[in-house]
Amino acid sequence: MATTDKDVETSGFLGWIDRRFPLTSTWKAHVSEYYAPKNFNFWYFFGSLALLVLVIQIVTGIFLVMNYKPDATLAFASVEYIMREVPWGWLIRYLHSTGASMFFVVVYLHMFRGLMYGSYRKPRELVWIFGCAIFLCLMAEAFFGYLLPWGQMSFWGAQVIVNLFSAIPFIGPDLSLWIRGDYVVSDVTLNRFFAFHVIAIPLVLIGLVVAHLVALHEVGSNNPDGIEIKAKKDEKGIPLDGIPFHPYYSVHDFMGVCVFLFIFAAIVFFAPEMGGYFLEANNFVPANALQTPNEIAPVWYFTAFYAMLRATTDPFKIVLMVIIALLGVLALLRGRGKWRFGLPVLALLIIVFMALTESKFWGVVVMGTAVVSLFFLPWLDRSPVKSIRYRPLFHKIFYGVFVFAFLVLGYLGTKPPSPAGTLIAQICALIYFAFFLGMPFWTTRGRFKQPPDRVRFKPH
Repeated sequence: MATTDKDVETSGFLGWIDRRFPLTSTWKAHVSEYYAPKNFNFWYFFGSLALLVLVIQIVTGIFLVMNYKPDATLAFASVEYIMREVPWGWLIRYLHSTGASMFFVVVYLHMFRGLMYGSYRKPRELVWIFGCAIFLCLMAEAFFGYLLPWGQMSFWGAQVIVNLFSAIPFIGPDLSLWIRGDYVVSDVTLNRFFAFHVIAIPLVLIGLVVAHLVALHEVGSNNPDGIEIKAKKDEKGIPLDGIPFHPYYSVHDFMGVCVFLFIFAAIVFFAPEMGGYFLEANNFVPANALQTPNEIAPVWYFTAFYAMLRATTDPFKIVLMVIIALLGVLALLRGRGKWRFGLPVLALLIIVFMALTESKFWGVVVMGTAVVSLFFLPWLDRSPVKSIRYRPLFHKIFYGVFVFAFLVLGYLGTKPPSPAGTLIAQICALIYFAFFLGMPFWTTRGRFKQPPDRVRFKPH
């Protein structure tokens, strides 16, 4: 009897595994027979790079934990011990600290690609939501890990951020006390932050990454043209414009990994502090509860949101109240059904609440809303096309202004506060939120180009 391909595949040791665990079928479903669009470009490197950096962070974190002491009297000394006494400890520490910043670099670029090509649009809403949840987890992971070196900036940065929660009406003081575990940042805070950074958040993060990938492979990858390749298949059910992820994109991504690792290694070996943006000078000084640094600022990947927080002053709160009032009037004039009166009433209640609460609380709200707004992109963008390639010119200008405002906020967050800087940050914050609030209106306007029936591909 002739031996079929299936018999060959399920024979031997691999067959023994396949009869007990779906190894081969999983490999086929998610790698060798997962068909991706054939027109991926440079922007599609960053998803794989994010997965690579996650692995780097987990592996280096395990080795750091072997020698780190989560104790307020020993934490800083243990980091110095890792740097000076542990064989190759300095390399592991710099790989981890550089990896933290590079993680946000690739994630920000990955999200920007999704923004450009409409990767959050139907049917990928859940993929985008999982991705935004991963971004939130990364922010929490970075925040909890930032305290662990127990340097001056770690200590006082954690003190400032935790104190922000005290601005929440009614529950704020108790909430901030619960987060710290003490009335000030202390050994108790260090221990619980260590537990969150090493165990709790990584478990959630890994689960979200798996869910993100499973959801992506269920609906298929987007592409620069925004065309669904599953809509056109051959008689075998294979997308006409798709190619197997392996070996084509595994080799494609390997090239991106090589370039990334070259840049990553150059930073680790020649500029691990990156001029104070990756590792601040104050964090090489032991934490001192009696001496406040001249300037307390978060790491660069938080500075855009920190600038929004700092820009929310009493005059800016009045501006926000006026904008909410105008939105309520607009809803009253142009709304339909129950929304016509419901939204103005809601706007009035928000304005009254804002008048009764301090601007510090609304700074926290603005900062949190800036992140949460990303979750609603699939329903805010109502453009008839997905990709920016086929949108009107003014859409591209809006995207450019949005990115520029975000970068300016990130820069201002690294600088000491000043009247001019605060004003610019307030303008950029308004631009940031106007981008999202205006999406249901401006994304439907203009003359759109007709996307092609098949994906456009030019071989390199």
